[in-house]
Amino acid sequence: MEFIKRLLQLILGAFLTSAGLSHLGSNRQAFQAQVPTWLPIDADFVVIASGLVEIALGITLITTVFIFTKYRKVIGLAAAIFFILIFPGNINQYVNGIDAFGLDTDQKRLIRLFFQPLLVLWALWASDGVKYFSKFRRKSS
Repeated sequence: MEFIKRLLQLILGAFLTSAGLSHLGSNRQAFQAQVPTWLPIDADFVVIASGLVEIALGITLITTVFIFTKYRKVIGLAAAIFFILIFPGNINQYVNGIDAFGLDTDQKRLIRLFFQPLLVLWALWASDGVKYFSKFRRKSS
């Protein structure tokens, strides 16, 4: 089971790194379409900043599989929080009917919303971030 968790952490890290790089290049405009219209920050800045965060999270997810393993849980929790923080962009895309990344119908955009919680769970499970979170909650109680 531990091997599967590590493998899935590597895959998630590669996915995040790749997505982050595409924020800075080929998909920059498409990502701008997902920035919530109510956010009082320049959409391009949000895309670049979130891309850099994704790259950092991706690289650290990959790295903590092999070295600095004691930080796996913290990085997994950070990735899960990141997925939660960017969820309003997916909601914005659905509510405003914005076409991007092949999500060109309301049905496709709605289905996409259900994948975000799966990413949160993936990050927490693969990195054992759930254990860190429950340990942290017990200390603060």
